[in-house]
Amino acid sequence: MSGIVREVTIGECRLILGDCLSVMRSMPENSVDAIVTDPPYGLSFMGNHWDKGLPSAELWAECLRVLKPGGHLLAFAGTRTQHRMATAIEDGGFEIRDMIAWVYGSGFPKSLDVSKAIDKAAGATREPTGKEPRRPTPRAMAPMGAGLRECDASTRYDDPATESARQWQGWGTALKPALEPITVARKPLIGTVAANVLEHGTGAINVDASRVESGDSTRRDNTAEMGFCGGNLSDKYQTGSDSGRWPANLIHDGSDDVFDVFPQSSGQQGALGPQNGDKLSINAYGDYGPRRAFYPRGDTGSAARFFYCAKASKSERGEGNIHPTVKPLALMRYLCRLVTPSGGVVLDPFLGSGSTAIAAIKEWFACVGIERELKYFDIACERIENAYCQAPHVPHVQTKQVQEALL
Repeated sequence: MSGIVREVTIGECRLILGDCLSVMRSMPENSVDAIVTDPPYGLSFMGNHWDKGLPSAELWAECLRVLKPGGHLLAFAGTRTQHRMATAIEDGGFEIRDMIAWVYGSGFPKSLDVSKAIDKAAGATREPTGKEPRRPTPRAMAPMGAGLRECDASTRYDDPATESARQWQGWGTALKPALEPITVARKPLIGTVAANVLEHGTGAINVDASRVESGDSTRRDNTAEMGFCGGNLSDKYQTGSDSGRWPANLIHDGSDDVFDVFPQSSGQQGALGPQNGDKLSINAYGDYGPRRAFYPRGDTGSAARFFYCAKASKSERGEGNIHPTVKPLALMRYLCRLVTPSGGVVLDPFLGSGSTAIAAIKEWFACVGIERELKYFDIACERIENAYCQAPHVPHVQTKQVQEALL
């Protein structure tokens, strides 16, 4: 049984309605280049039955089978269940390589007010004591526009009604959600990275295509004295890049709340080298000697100089999109670009409303998307059709394996 209930092909996107485990069992092995997905978190989010459990190790093992050697898997998770998600992915045969944190300032704390709960349990009624305007907070991006952020909202304050409630005033049960972890995993290589990349086109991440734009070039000419066979050798080299900063395992939404926690910083402040200790390391010539000196970077600005991406807006979600966990297209495009080779195939076994497929279209990749819920599948098909009509028709490099994945 293939598990396919319905199938739609839009351009180079193959969209399948069905159970992803059953559908992937009908796919050829080593047929996709990357997997970028937002699976269930196992939190029963908003009471949805599809979010009651986490994907099993068996499912991740099937993802491993259809992925090319060295291919990467990027899987979102919830902060409360990230450990179980990563363990299941590892048990499925993947190597855990890293974790990307997507940080945002728009989360709402789902916390119980302990003081109010005590009064409620005691049957005591609180009396309102009026409203107090919220104080304006500093605007985060000071260099882009100094001043204070206007805020007309107000907060209602109630005094505790019982002595027990007064003792627990200000206590809650949860932190404000401000990040979602993304597990970075890789299918084991066949041979070395170089051999795997040349044979399968997978095994590495696209650093230059994912660099973060910087107002200043980070490239610097440096000269360092290095130990070499007991002597010294002047080594001239360059650091940094004209293309931007190296992609980090942190992504944020650019909100004031996020920028407020990062100070203004001019990059690496001090030089590191032999003066920082006599620890020996392997130098550029393959010999042991004093470690290379690293000189300060010259770029300036907030320390939050990472890739930033806000949550999906209403216009981006599209009219009638009722899916509760839509990821922003800029984020999904960045993730697809990070781990997918040119002309490659991206698989999303938990397609939802289709954001990964739309991102793949806009980045000129082919895509296979699988979704079990009919209402979301229909939304995904409509969104992807609209995106494809707006996207330029790009001649993908169609290898035999790509063609097989799309059949």
